[in-house]
Amino acid sequence: MSALPSTSLPKYVRLLGYGGVLPFIFLALLIPFSLDHRALFAMALVNYGAVILSFVGALHWGFAMTMQDLSAEQGRGRFIWSVVPALVAWIATLLPMPWGCLLLVIGLVVHLRQDRQLLRVSRLPAWYLPMRLRLTFVASACLLFAAMVEALGS
Repeated sequence: MSALPSTSLPKYVRLLGYGGVLPFIFLALLIPFSLDHRALFAMALVNYGAVILSFVGALHWGFAMTMQDLSAEQGRGRFIWSVVPALVAWIATLLPMPWGCLLLVIGLVVHLRQDRQLLRVSRLPAWYLPMRLRLTFVASACLLFAAMVEALGS
């Protein structure tokens, strides 16, 4: 299947979605310039990344409940997948900072792949996947930057 015909990205979705990457950007930029609070900002970044990964995973729970064009097996797969990102995110919070960031990047990229697979069997608004791609790119770039700063600064 393909994307649903859609009007342009709703303004409130744009504000909420792109506003959601601001903590990634600010925290990643604070880490290299604040030696006194680096550990706090690093922990905040990993924790925020974990919350966001859990959030995008939960989207698939909602998709499984509401998408009428999914087979029972496809719906079951979405329900099962929807909890995996939260488990990955939780593990990321338990790891040393650079490894937690890397695990979150892997989780975000794998989840984007799951979004693409969902689009093959169901329909989503045309703006959904391009927005998810951009948000995943920015969040992942910030996490990778912070992981490199932490690894090189230690």
